[in-house]
Amino acid sequence: MTTIPLPGLVNPHDLSADRQFSMNLARGMEVLRAFTATTPLLSNREIADRTGLPKPTISRLTYTLGLLGYLSRDPVSQKFRLGPGVLSLGHPLLASMHVRQLAKPIMEALARQTGCSVNLGVRDRGNVVYIDSVRADVGNQHLPDIGSSRPLLPAAIGRALILAHPKNERSALLNYLKVQDPALFDRFRASWEADLKLFTTQGYCHSLGDWQKDIHAVAVPLQQANGEPPLAMNCTLAAYRVHKDCLVREVVPLLKDAARQLESAQGLR
Repeated sequence: MTTIPLPGLVNPHDLSADRQFSMNLARGMEVLRAFTATTPLLSNREIADRTGLPKPTISRLTYTLGLLGYLSRDPVSQKFRLGPGVLSLGHPLLASMHVRQLAKPIMEALARQTGCSVNLGVRDRGNVVYIDSVRADVGNQHLPDIGSSRPLLPAAIGRALILAHPKNERSALLNYLKVQDPALFDRFRASWEADLKLFTTQGYCHSLGDWQKDIHAVAVPLQQANGEPPLAMNCTLAAYRVHKDCLVREVVPLLKDAARQLESAQGLR
């Protein structure tokens, strides 16, 4: 059986000789992953272009996924969108993540102390996915939807997530990012290298509008129990509200303390 070092870091076609691997299931999942918040409606041709799968295969998969409730068809455009079945899959995962319940009061206190949006993220393939978000100050407009994602390297929380992995896994993840999107990797290589040095000496990651120029952020990785996926927490603030180095001087110590509190609540300290 093929050994996969990290969940998601695999091309299904590389496992075509693995008798334990279900290619049909993998293709169905790739169809579901083709939809994004910016492209919620897709035709069979558009899905085929995004996945690289033959259009007849896509037609069978969308037909099947539609009957199972994972896709629905727009009556006007006749294109597909994700169905309620996909949403039902996500809720049991969120509800079963005990760390979210433990983190909530800690994140709320941190948000009140700093005026920042405070977010908790987990890795999915080459992205960070937000699993919780708190905003105490209504003047801070940055509050990501739970389940929204962005690439790892451009975001402080994403770079903190990379650092949350053991060194061997970190190397595999960086290699994956380099192969998947060389242009993005080259664009943010300097940001990664700077944060690697910063984390080694100061224990946090820092973004000065790397992903969104009007958003500054600091982030830290979170220690997790064996077998649990790595997590990271960040504090974000609109650039116009960041006075001098207040994120570093005032927010970073509070963020580190919140991370220690959450790790203690899980019995990890």
